[in-house]
Amino acid sequence: MADGPVLAQLHFGREDAERDVTEGLLLRGGFLPNAAYRGALSGRKMLIIGRKGSGKSAICMQLMAAGDSGGHGGGKVLVTPDEAAGEEIRRFELQGLPGDSAKALIWRYVFAVHAARYLVDHAKGAHDGGHKADSVKALGRFLKQNGEAAGGNGRLVERLAQGARGLQTSLSLEAFGVKAAVDLAQSPSEGARAARQLEVVERGVVRAFADLGCDGVVHAPLLLMVDQLEQVWSAEPDSNAMVIGMLLAAMHAASLYGRSVRFLLFLRADIYDSLSFGEGDKFHGDELRISWTEQALRDLALARARASVGAELSEELLWKELFPETVGGEETASHLFRRCLPRPRDAIQFLNLCQEKAWLDHQRERITEADVEQAGRQFSEWKLKDLASEYLVAHPFLRNLFPLFQNSGYVVTRAALSRRFEAAVETLHHDFPAYAHALTLSGVIDVLYGVGFLGVRRGNDVVFAGDHGLPVQPYEAEFQVHPCFRAALGATTAFDLRRYEPRLADARIASGSLRPGAPGSSSLNRDDRLLMQLARSCHSILAQVGRAVALTRDIRDEITFQVDRVLDEVNRVPPGAATSVGVDVDDYLLTTAHYFTGLAAELRHCGLDEATGIGEVAGRMEEEARRLRRTAGGSYGSSGESGGP
Repeated sequence: MADGPVLAQLHFGREDAERDVTEGLLLRGGFLPNAAYRGALSGRKMLIIGRKGSGKSAICMQLMAAGDSGGHGGGKVLVTPDEAAGEEIRRFELQGLPGDSAKALIWRYVFAVHAARYLVDHAKGAHDGGHKADSVKALGRFLKQNGEAAGGNGRLVERLAQGARGLQTSLSLEAFGVKAAVDLAQSPSEGARAARQLEVVERGVVRAFADLGCDGVVHAPLLLMVDQLEQVWSAEPDSNAMVIGMLLAAMHAASLYGRSVRFLLFLRADIYDSLSFGEGDKFHGDELRISWTEQALRDLALARARASVGAELSEELLWKELFPETVGGEETASHLFRRCLPRPRDAIQFLNLCQEKAWLDHQRERITEADVEQAGRQFSEWKLKDLASEYLVAHPFLRNLFPLFQNSGYVVTRAALSRRFEAAVETLHHDFPAYAHALTLSGVIDVLYGVGFLGVRRGNDVVFAGDHGLPVQPYEAEFQVHPCFRAALGATTAFDLRRYEPRLADARIASGSLRPGAPGSSSLNRDDRLLMQLARSCHSILAQVGRAVALTRDIRDEITFQVDRVLDEVNRVPPGAATSVGVDVDDYLLTTAHYFTGLAAELRHCGLDEATGIGEVAGRMEEEARRLRRTAGGSYGSSGESGGP
């Protein structure tokens, strides 16, 4: 390991793959080859789909690396349109063709030109005398005549603009023996003429691949990748047409060039899922969606930690020495990865933040539980802001939905959310009139589930988008805010239940200044009997909660926590000591009965399905509250009612 404190050297890498590659961590072992990478490398998948920060660009950067570093060993071309290039594609139109088809032609042109540039350069170095082949010479002349010469430094937007003009008017095709003005004059429309010109170019590329024997057998095929389209996407029809056109062009080119060229398209999941076009079903076999489990994130964390401090770093040293073994009674790695969305970028940010809190802020040589908790609060605030930014284009109203969940329990029912939404819907429709059709209760639930903010209760589990492909069903009525966002929202308990406030004098109990009953006395006075009844009522309620197995564990735990607070206080009073504590036991029971009645009302009003057993729990609370009132009313053991609160 490096000299100096290990924690000072510990770093989990950058949030973006480009800087990770520049600084070398990704290539020193910080990259974890997952199923998506293996699928991309094998050539069996063409579409790599994932959320922002899920590792799409990391796969792309690794494939761009040298073959002996785990990358692709053949020729590689990476297309990453900037805003100017994206605007050029979005504005490209051809008379006689719909928008998708027109944009497919400009993408096919981009792919053909990149393949031609590769072939001209490749023939010089990899094939003895290959550059003398007529087909290769023809490609060289075509590129030169159309300003696309191999080795040129023209920006993508400039080449796109030139290619677009050529397709809309006429390309110089003399290199292939075609005089466009004469041979294509009979084309019935601008779109048909452009398609015929492009076919000439593509046939020239296919011929050169065949003449050189570049069929993916002698050497690896050309790998042509497109990444970061989200930088130029705007959820407008022409942006969708740009993406659809790219998909159509890649499928056409993959079929045309066969094993000579492989295509990899990296797309953000929300963009791909928003597309609707007739041939969309043809791409299912090419899709590979990136998913991350907790174990995969653990493996990634260890790989990146080793890349920064040394390969000898063990998992035990990382999670039991550098990090605290537990946080809040929960194993630390589980605590961390449950509180971030399942993607590398979030995990990297959270882990680095823990290190910074310990080392940079306090110069500690190990991370403490307090460091993790402090980092968790800041990380939660970051992620809430980032979620709104991530979906700003598709759901600009998202940030305005967060107040519906502030300072309340993280478990929310459809009924409770309906009441909150009704109070806010008028303002939402006023502020976002173009989205009024989506700003309904069911529409809001679908959006919040789709972006990963809410999970839905199914059986005894809570599932989030990505864990399960099924959307929220109309009959599903219980949801949970993702742990990632709870701290930022102040939603740190399952239910916003009224807390039980202790009534006994803790200081006097702790000091031992009590006067218990006479030693050896076996008789219980009335105060003791009342307190015993209160304890029995608590146990009865807790037993009913335990039988409500259909309740989500978080809700059971929250109810249990509040009732346990009552029971703990009762159990701290030794026999005969109630008077010494200075508590009127009758008033104490009546107040507790009133608390149980209020708690039962909250549970009945929360909107949970009766099938969860919540009604039986509320009923038992009400029954025990009545029993306590009768007892405190002076008729211990009778059936009389008391008029207590």
